[in-house]
Amino acid sequence: MNDAVLPLSMFLADKAETIRLGEELALTVKPGDCIALIGDLGTGKSTLARALIRAIAGNPYLEVPSPTFTIVQSYDLRFPVAHLDLYRLSDVSELDELGIDEMLSDGVCLIEWPEMAASELPKDSTITLRLAHQDQGRLATIDAPPRQRARLERVRAIGEFLERKGKGDASRQYFSGDAAYRTYEMISDADGQCLLMDWQPPPRGPVIQDGKTYAEIVHLAREVTPFIAIDHYLTDKGFSAPAILAQDVQQGILLLEDIGRDGVLDDQGNPIEERYLASVACLAALHETPTPGSITLADGAAYEISPFDADAMKIETSLLLDWYLPHIRGEETKDTEKKTFFAVWDQLIEKLDDVETGLLLRDFHSPNIIWQAEKTGIQRVGIIDFQDAMIGPTAYDLASIVQDARVTISPDMQARLVEHYLDIRRQNPAFDEKAFLKAFAIMAAQRNCKLVGIWVRLMTRDGKPHYMKHMPRTFSYLRSALEHPDLMLLRDWFESAGVDLHQQ
Repeated sequence: MNDAVLPLSMFLADKAETIRLGEELALTVKPGDCIALIGDLGTGKSTLARALIRAIAGNPYLEVPSPTFTIVQSYDLRFPVAHLDLYRLSDVSELDELGIDEMLSDGVCLIEWPEMAASELPKDSTITLRLAHQDQGRLATIDAPPRQRARLERVRAIGEFLERKGKGDASRQYFSGDAAYRTYEMISDADGQCLLMDWQPPPRGPVIQDGKTYAEIVHLAREVTPFIAIDHYLTDKGFSAPAILAQDVQQGILLLEDIGRDGVLDDQGNPIEERYLASVACLAALHETPTPGSITLADGAAYEISPFDADAMKIETSLLLDWYLPHIRGEETKDTEKKTFFAVWDQLIEKLDDVETGLLLRDFHSPNIIWQAEKTGIQRVGIIDFQDAMIGPTAYDLASIVQDARVTISPDMQARLVEHYLDIRRQNPAFDEKAFLKAFAIMAAQRNCKLVGIWVRLMTRDGKPHYMKHMPRTFSYLRSALEHPDLMLLRDWFESAGVDLHQQ
């Protein structure tokens, strides 16, 4: 119980509002949370529990039987959910057999009649929800620890935003979350479906260089304004990006057009060449579009796009030194080795002085491309997740899609994609193909040096070993980039560091 602040109270006029509260809780809870559901018979506990479980499942028709006689009903959803009814427990000792602690290690527990277990439930993660008759409806009272309460208050603030935008009766379901502090909800009502982006500013993080954090050095967006600005630029120039239907910039809430689910991969996760060819054609069109200066927002403010500067390039490649090399060696990278590595990159970055620069989307690859078959030309390529866009060597984005980090693109297909891109760009007499290919090789090497560090970091720091399956592919892409004559210095560094690029 959280005694520091007053519980949250809300009146539920009918069954629909009880279901809506269950859906809001489903957007709130995370693995480790326990919901203690208290109320007399007929107060709506079963209705709320059923709505919560169905919302987590993303299935409004999921069968949710009462656990009265089984005591525990388990669901294998986007995270495990255990629905318990302790009414028939005769002694607290029986809780040991249920293994609530184990259930909470990677999932959520929803407990009806939790009074028997009150002393055993985790105080720092238990949300206590009481339902009581009031007039013709129900009074819901929620007491929660600070983290869980903050999540619930955020979900309810989004509900108020939707109410103001005429979607107060819409159904809300968790859609996805990404690596940053962004989550997405699917909003459905009589007008159809749209997506809600919930973007709360992340904590600043540790300072690592020149008074800046890693995110600040590499110019990662920390709030919704960059997304809005780049979205407006892309759509104004005829590219396909989600329309922004409503926004609250101060709260970090955007209501976005749902542009579909189809991507550029087949059902087995293999690249669909036609769609990749269309994607590189879209990229060529973007690179022929004048580089944006500042972008004027709806309120008249100007947004300046950050440069992909030397500090950003080098700090990203340092992930190889900080994570990959210690992983294969079992010891930290020596300072002398770091110094020579960065000296190599200083020389490579100098070679970019004469290359084409423009808007680079930063993550133009399969997860961020939505195929829109009903459209034509470049509009078939729907672009999402571009809030971290920068001004820098345009070749970076071609490297991102041709050497897709999560998809194996064969050397032959890579060659066809690059040639298709170049055929389009050659129509412009000012296009410097030789300089572009030099930039392509350097940017491909930069990106893949970063990725080999990221895969190890995800495994060792974040407990996500499945990302290591991308390592062989990343090294194959890196070997390809290092074949360019301007990358000889970096090839030599890898050899001196004892990294056998052909054994990865």
